[in-house]
Amino acid sequence: MLIRLAQPAELPYLQEIENASGEVFREVGMPEIADDDPMSLEALAGNEVWVAVGERGVPVAFIAIGDVDGAVHIHQVSVHPSHARQGIGAALIEHVRRAGRAVTLTTFRDVPWNQPYYERLGFRAVTETSAGLAEIMREEASRGLDPATRVAMILLPAQVRP
Repeated sequence: MLIRLAQPAELPYLQEIENASGEVFREVGMPEIADDDPMSLEALAGNEVWVAVGERGVPVAFIAIGDVDGAVHIHQVSVHPSHARQGIGAALIEHVRRAGRAVTLTTFRDVPWNQPYYERLGFRAVTETSAGLAEIMREEASRGLDPATRVAMILLPAQVRP
């Protein structure tokens, strides 16, 4: 699978991928997450966005990253349901961690494809959040995400698999 930087014209389609990938939250009783707006075009354009391109030459998944407190922070990773469970999300994470820096993210604690999934990739819950991660979690709470259901996680370079 080809991983490359997203093209500006692809950003609206990435919103569609995020919406489609969010539908599984209905299955775990979280319809408000499925109904949440995707990353805005401005937010996508303001971050570094990598896409995994399928056989037809169009993106099937993406990862939006930025710098938070010196770490590569994953703002969003989404895989279209038609390409789920094929290791594409893990490949995108592997791609961005190759910078040799710590990788951080925030996610749901108890959703099977969130904290447990990231733990299988080597991420660990952060015991003390950095200023940047704390700000992200405050912003999430202001959008209605219950802080008790959220966790900040980190993948340290030494934890990364070769």
